[in-house]
Formats: sequence, C-alpha cells, structure tokens
Amino acid sequence: MKYALLVYSPEEAWTKDEWSACVEKSTAICHDLQAKGQFIAASPLDPIATATSVRIRQGQTLITAGPFAETVEQFGGFFLIDVPNLDDAMEVAQQLPAAKKGTVEIRPIYELTGLPPDQFGTDQHAKNETSSLYVLLCYDDEQAWKEAGPPKLDVALAEAVELSHRLNARGQYITASPLQPTSTATSVRVQEGCRLITDGPFAETREVLGGYYLVVARDLNEAISIAAQHPGAPHGTVEIRRLVSSPLVARPPVV
Repeated sequence: MKYALLVYSPEEAWTKDEWSACVEKSTAICHDLQAKGQFIAASPLDPIATATSVRIRQGQTLITAGPFAETVEQFGGFFLIDVPNLDDAMEVAQQLPAAKKGTVEIRPIYELTGLPPDQFGTDQHAKNETSSLYVLLCYDDEQAWKEAGPPKLDVALAEAVELSHRLNARGQYITASPLQPTSTATSVRVQEGCRLITDGPFAETREVLGGYYLVVARDLNEAISIAAQHPGAPHGTVEIRRLVSSPLVARPPVV
C-alpha cells in the first residue's frame, strides 16, 4: 500500500550540521527502501518563508506570500513509499531524523484511476536542470465535501485527473494523488528513544491536506498558474513549495 510520510519540525531546531546529518541519514533510508522495492520519491522543501498560497474566490486569483497555516512545526519534506501495511510505514517513520525533533504524519494514498503514469526518471523529470520541481499541496474542507455529496466530489476528482493529463502533455507532470481522509492519518514522534503514536493528523485545522501534485515549472509564476487551475482552489487553498535540489528528489539508484 502506498503512503505519504509528511515531515514536520521547527525549522530553527536544526543546526547546519544537524541538517546535513539529517539529509545523509534520510538518503540512506531511501536507498534501503529502494533496495526493497518500496521507495517512490522523497525530497526536502525550501524553507517555509518561500511558500506561496493560492485561492480562487469569485473568479479572482488570490495569492498570499507564506504557507497555508502558521504552525510551530513546519512542513519540511515528504517521503512517498509503498509498503505492505501501516505498521511498516510507522517503522519507516520512526527512523526518520525529523521524528525526534517534530512529527511524521502518515497518510495512505488514495489510488485514483485515470492519472498519467508517474514520470520519475523520464525526460520530464530531467527538466529540473533548467526549471524547478514544485509540490502543490491541496488543502480543503473535508466536511464541506461530505455535505456537497459524492457527485460533486466525483466531478472535482475528474477535473483533477484532466489537469494532470494537460500537465503531462506539456511535459510538466511528475506525479499526483489525493490522500485518504484525515481520519486515516497516524502521527509518529520519537521522544527519549520511545516511539509515540497518535491517531489523527499532525494538526487539527478546518482545511486539511487532501492531495498533492509534483510538477515541473520554469518559475514560481508558472507554478502559481498551475495551482490556480486546480479544481479545489475555488473552495480551499493550494500551497506551493519548491523542492530542494538533492539526491532525494528522484528515485535513488540501488547501491
């Protein structure tokens, strides 16, 4: 089963040496997962100060500098993995250095049919040498979608798939997926060597992370243009974060 591991920690909690050690250990974990056939992708993100939030209201695109929500622990990176069950996902989460300084939220990935194939390791992925990779974090109100009913949600999902195909045709698509509801979330922390497990997401907010796109864009303005096309933007918020250039961006080679 595929899971997203969402890594949260206070940015100021890391010294430069600690951050370097974190990236080194995280890379080693990715290589181990790759050797087991369980790795999909991973990357740290640029600092939260570089985030941009996009909303559509009454037909107008509203752009805000900064993240979707101000929290003590900031979203600093992600891991996408394919492991047999939640216990295995928790085992991976507790190994991550950020679990000792913050929280790793585990969310099962919703297998949406009709999406283009992932483009990791393809020419599209290689374009990050001249462009940048961005993750679009799609936040929305789960209760509002429940009240709207399944037909409206199905329409929104179909529009999201259509957007993915448009991006793929332009060579800008890497991967995308909705996430299972926050009721399926599990948060992992490690304190004094003990693993602490909490049912539920990292933070309780009205708008919650419902899915993501990983895209190629020339610059932030182009990423904003893509975010504004997302069917959830008129109802929620799309946060844009640029991926840090690191060995974790692509599938690592097996060594």
